[in-house]
Amino acid sequence: MDGYNPHANVLVRKVSSKRGWGFFAFVHEFYHWDWEMMKKELSLRPSSKQGETRLEWTPNQHITLHGFNNLTKSLSFNMYDICYTKTKEEREAYLEYIDEQYNAERLTHILKNVSDIIGAHVLNVAQQDYVPQGASVTFLVSEGPVVEVPTESYEESPGPLPDNVVMQLDKSHITVHTYPEYHPNVEISTFRADIDVSTCGEISPLKALNYLIRSFDTDMMTIDYRVRGFTRDIYGHKLFIDHDISSIQNYIPDEVKDLFHMIDVNVYQENIFHTKCKLRQFDLNNYLFGYTKDKLTLEEQSEITERLHMEMDEIYYGKNMDRN
Repeated sequence: MDGYNPHANVLVRKVSSKRGWGFFAFVHEFYHWDWEMMKKELSLRPSSKQGETRLEWTPNQHITLHGFNNLTKSLSFNMYDICYTKTKEEREAYLEYIDEQYNAERLTHILKNVSDIIGAHVLNVAQQDYVPQGASVTFLVSEGPVVEVPTESYEESPGPLPDNVVMQLDKSHITVHTYPEYHPNVEISTFRADIDVSTCGEISPLKALNYLIRSFDTDMMTIDYRVRGFTRDIYGHKLFIDHDISSIQNYIPDEVKDLFHMIDVNVYQENIFHTKCKLRQFDLNNYLFGYTKDKLTLEEQSEITERLHMEMDEIYYGKNMDRN
């Protein structure tokens, strides 16, 4: 990343705007420093790109925050499962299976593991199975027992699984809602699960993404991450982000990325990141409920495959397509 100093772990980007010159600081670790030390030990030199300035920090310099780290980091993870259900009986059987597979009890277990991964202490749990289908679970959590945040918690890398070391978290909440869906005129049923992990403090909820992906059998995923608000150093200067991030994909293991087509839509100056994923390989047997494709004629297989691809493309690209 241009302008990044691995010794100080800070990137400062000088940008031009109608209001004049300003700085976006991407801080990897907090270092303490004062103005006299900065003037003596800090040097500015041009970056390779026009409009950027690189700050040279020494390892003993720190940024001390004024009070609590008020940055809010929010991860939204949406997964979709698609199934061809031609008859009413197939549709009802699929929805019954989904309700059993992703009931409130199992979702609570998944969120408990998410809490463990990010080092959260669960204060309160609310869960509900709905009629005729669907479930919701909400966790209110606070800082976990781990006092120090491991260095790797700042890195753009996949997070641990539940049996690994946990990390620190401040005030937060975690929610999941499920949405089984069908229409009598459409021979396809869908299941969507929405999970939101919102944290305050130093740890990023993106470290839970690796586990979440492995917890659901998904055909498509939509992942959003945003850092909101700001925190201040002791001199009153605002910091709008406290870790490096260039893409959500950096938090997904390579063996998972190999399975999906992926699209990124990122607004870096607003600290907004968006990634969509769709399975590369297609096996019709995985989308039939209660039977396999050998029970169908080749013409039926082709027609069903086309319908399923159309359904997934509409969800993936977020728009209705011409079905003629």
